[in-house]
Amino acid sequence: MTALMTVLGIVVFAVGLMVSIAWHELGHLSTAKLFKIRVPQYMVGFGPTIWSRHKGETEYGFKAVPLGGYIRMIGMFPPGADGKVSARSTSPWRSMIEDARSAAYEELQPGDETRMFYTRKPWKRVIVMFAGPFMNLILAVALFLGVFMGFGISMRTTVVSQVSDCVISQADTAKRDVNNPCLPSDPVAPAKTAGFKAGDKIVEFNDQPVGDWNALSKDIRDGIGPASVVVVRDGQRLTLHPTITTNTVAKTDSDGNYVDGTVKAGFLGFSPASHIQPLGFTDSVNHMGDMAKQGVNSLISLPKRIPDLWNAAFNGAQRKPDSPMGVVGAARVGGEVFALQEPAINRVMTMVMLVGGFNLSLFLFNMLPLLPLDGGHIAGALWESVRRKAAKVFRKPDPGPFDVAKLMPIAYVVAGIFVSFTLLVLIADVVNPVKLSS
Repeated sequence: MTALMTVLGIVVFAVGLMVSIAWHELGHLSTAKLFKIRVPQYMVGFGPTIWSRHKGETEYGFKAVPLGGYIRMIGMFPPGADGKVSARSTSPWRSMIEDARSAAYEELQPGDETRMFYTRKPWKRVIVMFAGPFMNLILAVALFLGVFMGFGISMRTTVVSQVSDCVISQADTAKRDVNNPCLPSDPVAPAKTAGFKAGDKIVEFNDQPVGDWNALSKDIRDGIGPASVVVVRDGQRLTLHPTITTNTVAKTDSDGNYVDGTVKAGFLGFSPASHIQPLGFTDSVNHMGDMAKQGVNSLISLPKRIPDLWNAAFNGAQRKPDSPMGVVGAARVGGEVFALQEPAINRVMTMVMLVGGFNLSLFLFNMLPLLPLDGGHIAGALWESVRRKAAKVFRKPDPGPFDVAKLMPIAYVVAGIFVSFTLLVLIADVVNPVKLSS
């Protein structure tokens, strides 16, 4: 049954991936048609076509490899200085430019002279290229809001879920037996010595009322030494007197979320219980804002994660929980989600969050101002607008369309880097995947 649910989870994620890609390309398609740009093809996937049909002037279809999609617009690049689109050069870099320019005109038909992408005003081109990532952002926001407001998120409470038997540093935790982690030489956890039990609700800490888990966690980390803790057990208030010890624990940010690294801090020795708490609209928006910040930070930190990925893929190093994942890795996590021994609604909501996170990542990644990404074309259109306005202000001749094709050599380099990184992530996802339990 577990294997069946794992396969089902992978299939569900794959469907979510395909819908997300089709939704992205629909943004490009709809705005291109709105501005009368001819679009010969709308495809989901790459490789051989497995199904297609023509409707009007556009061919719609699916291809065999479900790892992306595209629409093909007429005239993505302007003609060269000589007005020709098929000139050739012995320079390999120049050939890249000319090949890209030729491809943009390969389906040119009579009447297309006024329907080419490059002939549209820069602001229209920006809209066409931005519409794809924006559709992913819309879908991510819709999925996140649905989960946060309609179902809720897991929040740690001040109720004791489990009392630790001993004091173990964060660095040693991964090296211990999960079922029997304590060694005879390990000190007894302060919470166990003081008599804490699962189900205790902590209501006071050092004579101060306890508000939420984040505040309590900070108090414990800062409160090394004797402490007074009031708990409610079986409806009765009970005062316990632990002596908080120092331990190497996971680092947290200002909101109490765990981040990379460890720190020396106070340690009591219990795990908090969690519950599902629906959020209001404002809290949901704030939570999405935090997720977007984390996404941007993760994108910025990608280069420095390459050594860890390489070691995880080829040297047997432990794969970090926040390691970058590709489509294969995310699909495996989707399979694990459906195989969890959790209520069905929890698994479905986790899958929805996974698809929402994928769409948020698509938006952020595609907004990078680099060709061949959408952000690269947006940057080119904006630069053209700046050049033309500057020429008008200084009463100089109109410089004309900015030739994005001249940046194609850089685009090939960027694409090569992306492909290499994708292959590295793919290998790591296959030989040393990120597991949900991590």
